[in-house]
Formats: sequence, structure tokens, C-alpha cells
Amino acid sequence: MNTIEKIRRENLKTDLPPFGIGDTVQVDFRIVEGGKERIQAYTGTVIGCKGSGISRSITVRRVSYGQGVERVVPLHSPRVAGLTVVRRSRVRRAKLYYLRDLVGKAARVKELRQQ
Repeated sequence: MNTIEKIRRENLKTDLPPFGIGDTVQVDFRIVEGGKERIQAYTGTVIGCKGSGISRSITVRRVSYGQGVERVVPLHSPRVAGLTVVRRSRVRRAKLYYLRDLVGKAARVKELRQQ
């Protein structure tokens, strides 16, 4: 086995829950300030997925104080402490970039009903 491939397999996270585009997720980041470490939560809608394996990343969007904020999250990074699915949604697109132009209630995605 190639040395690089071996290192990639060791660093893959196995505890990530299944989620999809349009789902509302809470990503917990490890923040280091001085000598202390704390966890900071970032909650938003997944508007895109990119890559595979260890290089997989998602784009999470939320509106903060009336301003849209997007953050690209590398899923297998050691800075990502955890990921929780808050709400599942039903969408028909692979990328939800059209949400950038919508404001207020129009910027919501349809919730998936559990049966």
C-alpha cells in the first residue's frame, strides 16, 4: 500500500452521520485561543458538497445579522469536532446556489416529512 494512501485512511472519520444537500447541520469546530481550546458551533444549510474521501468538503450557509455567511468545511479535518443533522430537507438540486439571491421565508427549503 502506498504511504500516502495509508495516511489518508488513518485520518478518515467514521463517525459522520448521513446527510444530504439542503439539510440543516450543526458543525462543531475546535477553536484554540492562547493555551485554551473550546468548541464553537456553526449551524446552517448545506448548499453544496465537493470532493471525495479525505478531501470531501461541504459548504454551509446561514444568515447572521441580516448578512449571508458561507463557510467551507473540510469534513475530515482535525479542527472539526463533530457534525449533527438538525433538520432533513427534500431538494431536487445538487447545488443550492440559488439561495444566495433569496431573502427571508423564500430562502427556506422544504422539510422532509418522516413517515
